[in-house]
Amino acid sequence: MTEAQGYKEFVKLIHKKTGIDLSLYKEAQMKRRLTSLRDRRGFETFPRYFEAIGREPKLFHELLDRMTINVSEFYRNRQRFDVLENKVIPMLLQGKKKIRVWSAACSTGEEPYTLAMILSKFIPLSQIEIIATDLDDNALERAQKGVYSERSLKEAPAESVHKFFKKEGAFYHIAPEIKQCVTFKKHNLLADPYQKDCDLIVCRNVMIYFTEEAKEEIYRNFSKSLKKDGVFFVGSTEQIFSPNKYGFDVYDTFFYKKR
Repeated sequence: MTEAQGYKEFVKLIHKKTGIDLSLYKEAQMKRRLTSLRDRRGFETFPRYFEAIGREPKLFHELLDRMTINVSEFYRNRQRFDVLENKVIPMLLQGKKKIRVWSAACSTGEEPYTLAMILSKFIPLSQIEIIATDLDDNALERAQKGVYSERSLKEAPAESVHKFFKKEGAFYHIAPEIKQCVTFKKHNLLADPYQKDCDLIVCRNVMIYFTEEAKEEIYRNFSKSLKKDGVFFVGSTEQIFSPNKYGFDVYDTFFYKKR
């Protein structure tokens, strides 16, 4: 079996084992990422590597972490969150006391907690409900703990850090009242049903890893999930070039409003 055949077989077996379809991710990036991990663990071929992850849970969880890209921080690309706070949320709250928010591919929780901190400036914490989803169980477990290093807070406003975090040793613990605003759930963007009737969907810095066909399907699903005049907020490398194809109009840079 050639290296290419071995990888294709590995992709099929992983899909069967986890429900994650690696063929919908950009192959060159994903193959490079997984080959590097396989080689570091001392396996010469993907079939042998797959046999090993079936035997050793630690190897399996390490593989899941590598397949699901977990890089996040609070207020990532701060200027975009300033637009969210100053322009988007006031528009969404016109005539409403609360909005339905979905943080998709939320990684280790920095993004939904950032959304809760921003929303707390407009509505009481008891009225804030954010659904936060990710594919990776380990990331979701870390998100629910709400403990972060100083590095992940480098873009967060000082007043938010002071108000909503408690420092213990080298780590920052997010306040219980912010944690209570967020419900974490496992969700596969490529396979599972989507949330309904959302006012705001935030999905940032994950679309770049998908094929064009997968992106189109995900954009269509997000559009269906939004209410009329709802907003879809994407990452700073993920501009949608034909937003009208999905029923979106450009509302601001990296923000799309559903018609």
